[in-house]
Order: sequence, then structure tokens, then C-alpha cells
Amino acid sequence: MKFVDEVRIEVKGGDGGNGCVAFRREKYIEKGGPSGGDGGHGGSVFFEADPQLTTLLDFRYLQHHHARGGQHGMGSDCNGKNAEDLVLRVPVGTLVRDLESQELLADLSVAGERFVAAQGGRGGLGNINFATSTRQTPRFAQDGTKGELKSLQLELKLLADVALIGFPNAGKSTLISRISRARPKIADYPFTTLVPNLGVVQYKDRLSFVVADIPGLIEGASEGVGLGLQFLRHVERCRVLVHMLDMSSVAEGRDPAKDFATLNKELAKFSPALAKKPQVVVANKLDLPFAREALPKFVAAMKKKKITVLQMSGATGEGIPAVLDAAAKVLYAVPAAPKAKSRHSTRRPLRKKAREKAKNASKRIHPKEKAKARNR
Repeated sequence: MKFVDEVRIEVKGGDGGNGCVAFRREKYIEKGGPSGGDGGHGGSVFFEADPQLTTLLDFRYLQHHHARGGQHGMGSDCNGKNAEDLVLRVPVGTLVRDLESQELLADLSVAGERFVAAQGGRGGLGNINFATSTRQTPRFAQDGTKGELKSLQLELKLLADVALIGFPNAGKSTLISRISRARPKIADYPFTTLVPNLGVVQYKDRLSFVVADIPGLIEGASEGVGLGLQFLRHVERCRVLVHMLDMSSVAEGRDPAKDFATLNKELAKFSPALAKKPQVVVANKLDLPFAREALPKFVAAMKKKKITVLQMSGATGEGIPAVLDAAAKVLYAVPAAPKAKSRHSTRRPLRKKAREKAKNASKRIHPKEKAKARNR
């Protein structure tokens, strides 16, 4: 299975370079003074949301990501080079959590959004920064600080507007293949679809929305039965649920009304907020035998709950436009869910004071130069 939606990785910022202890040595210059440069800053590790990615597969096989360290300071007032930041691209909708505390660090739900996962170390100051009128030959420098080391858990929740839910073999893959360019595997046996499929629906008036086919939802899904526990998290971000029911299942002794209640019960067990999302109920496979005969009983049972039932046949295309109209009507009436809050900023901490202090320190005037300026 190439779809990976949860991984554990280790990230480390690069160490800062050490400051240099050096003295100026030139012909005819008897006491040149200190000339040790500063060490470079270590690179930081960033996560960036990339809309071209749909899985965390790359992190499954490469779990350790370390940024490079800064270059050490050198003589002749030469500062070490700062290391480049390490940018790790993840799919849009990735949650970054601390592995030990499970604290939410970032929710990368916008394309191009960045989060600094591990800050690089600061470069140490060279001995040129420690020269004073009373200490003109400092024989020490500052070491660079270590980069941050963190163990993280990445969790992907697909971003889709509409989720197709239902028992296996309810016709979800057939519907998404008809309304979008998605081409999932379609067969007449349960659990044909093993991974979520995304499709973009081009609706009326140049409007479009993303539909997700969620596989493996059966009784006990919230407790890990089937594939439900693995993929129920992807339904949480959707704003509208299209609940599809196989009306031909009455030939096997099943009751569509009972299937409807069972699946909603599993949604409530997994997340109470998930069970409150608006649903579009669709009676599917009306082209098959026994389906039309079972429809009135099912419609009557739903009418008692004040639920409207849409009729559809994925094989013939009957009723598909009405299903899209109903889903779009609810979708554009429901506001987008608020972004998950995190206690940590997704922007890189700049540490302005420390950097400005180091920058100003590197520009200090030598005491002899100050004396010459006063004499002028």
C-alpha cells in the first residue's frame, strides 16, 4: 500500500560554528591584535505544505533529517558561512505533533505554509569581539550552540470538501469515477478500495469542489474493525458527507435503514463533531433487482427521521446531477471549519536581539583605531 498517512521521524537543527581564536600577523605590524571571526549559524529544519504531494511515503523510509552545521570562524576577521535551511515538503493537511507529549505543534492546511520544526544553533563569537582596552589579546572565543533535536509524529488528514461514506461495495468508487477524473479500482466485492481517492468535481458556474472516497467503513470501524479506524480521520476535515446505501443488499438479508444507523453510530463513537456534520443520503444501485422494491420501505423509515432520500444509479448515471446539486447546496451553505490551533507559531523565531548583538559585536572598533580617531 503506497498511501501512508502517519509516520514518526527525528529532526535536528544544525549546530552553530565555533568562534575562532586568531591574531593578526603581518610584516611591519608588531601587534596586530585579535582577528578571529565568528562561527556561522546552523541550518534550521522547516516543514512546507506542498499541494503536489498526497502521501507521507517518503518519510516512511527516511526517518532522520538533520540540517547542516555552520562553518567555524577563521582568522583575518573572516566569519564562518551560515548553513542552508533544510526544507521538508509534506502534503497539505499534515499535522505535526510532539511524539512524547502528543502536543499539536502545527497544522499545515494552506499550500506554501511553513513551520520551523527544529531551530539551528547560533554561531559563536570570535576573539575579535572580546577585545577591550584592558584586555587587548583575548585568547578565547565562544563556542556555537547546539541545534534543536526533536522526535515528531506526522499525521495526514486529507483536505476535501465532500466525503463519500458508506459500507463496502456501496458504489462510492463508481460515483467518484463518474463525477471526476479519479480512476479508482472498481469491482463487485467488498474492500475493493484500500486507500482514499480524491477527485475534483467541476460544478456549475465555474465552481468546483474536492470529493474524497473513504474506504473501509463497517460496523466496529471506530474500534479498528476493517480499515475504518485508519481512514476515519480523513473524514474530519470534510464539510459535507454523502452517505451512500446499497439498496440491492436486501437480497443478502441486510436492511439499508439499519446500515445507515450503524454507520452513523460509528461516526459518533469516533468523534461527536463528525456525527453532527450535514449529510446527503443517497439510495444507490436502483438499476439492480430488488432495489426498487426495497426503496419505499427505506424512504418511509428515513421520512420518520425527517431525512430526504435521493435516488441514484451509479451504473446508469440516473440521479447523479441531483446528488451533486444537493451536495453543492449544503457545501456552500456550510462555512469552512476553523483551523486547528497550536501553541507554537508556524513562523520561524528570528531571535533578533541575539543576531543584532552578534552583528554589532563583529563591527566593534579596535581600541587603537578609537585612539587615532580621537587624535584627529
